[in-house]
Amino acid sequence: MGPPECRTINPGGSRRVVVTKELPGERWLQLLTGAGCRIDICTSSEPLSSDDVRSTFEGGCVAAIGQLTETWDEPTLSALKSAGARAYSNYAVGYDNVDVAAATRLGLPVGNTPGILTETTAELAVALTFAAARRITEGDRFMREGRYTGWLPTLLLGQLLWHRTLGIIGAGRIGMAYARMLVEGHKMDVVYFDPAGNEALEEYVADYSRFLQQHGRKPVHCRRAESVEDVLHAADVVGLHAVLSESTRHLIDGKRLALMKDDAILINSSRGPLIDEAALVEHCRSHPQFRAGLDVYENEPAVQAGLTELPNVVIVPHLGSATCWTRQGMATLAAANVVAILNQWPVWGSAEVRPFLTDPAPQAAPSIVNAADLGLPVLPDTAGPA
Repeated sequence: MGPPECRTINPGGSRRVVVTKELPGERWLQLLTGAGCRIDICTSSEPLSSDDVRSTFEGGCVAAIGQLTETWDEPTLSALKSAGARAYSNYAVGYDNVDVAAATRLGLPVGNTPGILTETTAELAVALTFAAARRITEGDRFMREGRYTGWLPTLLLGQLLWHRTLGIIGAGRIGMAYARMLVEGHKMDVVYFDPAGNEALEEYVADYSRFLQQHGRKPVHCRRAESVEDVLHAADVVGLHAVLSESTRHLIDGKRLALMKDDAILINSSRGPLIDEAALVEHCRSHPQFRAGLDVYENEPAVQAGLTELPNVVIVPHLGSATCWTRQGMATLAAANVVAILNQWPVWGSAEVRPFLTDPAPQAAPSIVNAADLGLPVLPDTAGPA
């Protein structure tokens, strides 16, 4: 078999860049063509195997933009380097699909696309939370199947989240945004576990609580838990926002599911392998009042047998960043990383990357995860708070 079919943008460009999937928007193309790049975009909608990815490097390339669904291991990165590449950029904020240590040994900068997925992914987690709590997908099926014959006092009773307890496991930027949305909108208390802690979240909830009290409203509270188990015991809703590592794989297994309230809600918009899906299926079968909302899956795109049959589980196809603004912005950042490395520009020194989405964009790489290890120059952070 030959390389995957591609379409070419700017065929006269002197610098060939491989892009493994069609990306939304035009700005990312403008950045690359403006840098003299020929862009070969794989047109298949199917995930590419490692052999497929490596075959796209035939004829040489100066860089590649790849996907979270692909494995960028040492053999693949070595093939990329041998093809003449100077950079790899991941079309995602996460990069657990990339062997960054191998890339560093090869002298390949690895880019990612942080800073513009936070609110979008948190909103999706909120949507899953309420879809599960208020049994939205069950109601949708009920209507489509023609089973609705009139209002009943007991029809599809769900959960009220007002002033309940929200548990957060992994209180980074997305976890904090998710917490803020539910604290502000629904006055939920927060209990969170994060090894690094999050004083900013605690202070934010304390400030908001004082605001509520000034207006004669009931206060809200936030506390840092000592363990994952503490969160699971206490929370009515648990949102998973942890990074994927060997220590967090199957973070939620059968034993930990058993610690949760019988009518708790579990939300995962982070990484599928954080949950032992086989254990989740069994738990949801034996606890019909328990609910889950999933955007990511352990063996994506495959879904654990039995999961689709469960009425108390809401499942959507990895939509966390799926807004036009965010997905187009991700493409822009991925391309900007490539352009900067090709032009030997420094790395952006701020977490605020939105300046790259408007003209004129900074002459810098938005985010290179191994910049320090490669000794790349980094601009001072002058952007202020995000």
